[in-house]
Amino acid sequence: MKLRRRNYKKNEEIENFWPSFTDMISTIALILFFLMLLAYIQNIITGKNLEFAKKQIIDTQKKLEESNAEISRAEKKLRLLKDKIDEAKAEVKRGEIALKLSEEQIEKQREIIAESNRELGELRTKLQGIAVLRLEVLQKVKGSVEKELGKTNERGEELVLISDNGNIIINENLVFDFGSYQLKPEGKKLLNQLAQAFERVLDDKSIRANIDAINIQGHTDHIGSSQNNRDLSAKRATAVVNYLMSSNKDLENKYGKYFAASAYSEFRPITNGESEGDRAKNRRIEISITLKDSNVQKVINDYLDESLDIFNQEN
Repeated sequence: MKLRRRNYKKNEEIENFWPSFTDMISTIALILFFLMLLAYIQNIITGKNLEFAKKQIIDTQKKLEESNAEISRAEKKLRLLKDKIDEAKAEVKRGEIALKLSEEQIEKQREIIAESNRELGELRTKLQGIAVLRLEVLQKVKGSVEKELGKTNERGEELVLISDNGNIIINENLVFDFGSYQLKPEGKKLLNQLAQAFERVLDDKSIRANIDAINIQGHTDHIGSSQNNRDLSAKRATAVVNYLMSSNKDLENKYGKYFAASAYSEFRPITNGESEGDRAKNRRIEISITLKDSNVQKVINDYLDESLDIFNQEN
């Protein structure tokens, strides 16, 4: 009996062991299952995270490439800008050089202009000197007449006067009666002095060197036809020249070649007034001095030659 109880007990213990082992294996399997499930879930999550990370890396890479491209473009623009700046600097440098050259040329031109102005001033002075000579001759003639006959006649009329154009004017009333070309006695007296005065002036060789002609001009008023007035003015001018030569043979013999007669009729009036006083002013004998063009031209040629020499030296 005792043996049976021990076997029974032993069998009972063996039966109790296997359910416990099975439960343990089940528990371990369940744990492993959960662990595998967790690992699987973790792999899924990790895979998604990895995909996301890859995508971020790709996006970052793209952005980096775009940034690199933008940097390259910026660098290219920077190089172009630098090239432009270098070109601008070079242009500024060339401009500075050109400006300096221009300033030097301007200064040189100023010197040339100053020299030209000086030479033009000298030329003007010489030409004025020649022009003044004409007036001086007539003033000497006028002064010589006034020294012998006075400035006015008995009626208070000026014997001779210098007009605005630098010519000697003789009042027609002093020499001719109205409408006549016959010399009046007081006119002859005046012309006698003129003949002597012209001889004394022309005796000066330096004066003669610049005189081409002494022109005796006849002028009338506008009354009557221009043909009659032209004829009358021509006869009066000729009468004056003839009397000057006849009253002083030395003047004719020595300097007759300088004297000429011309007629202007009514076409060069002193005044356009219609009064008798105005018309009387227009009826006149006018004496002008014509200077030699060659002398004036010589002064100009000398100036041009000097200017050409300076130009040739500069070049």
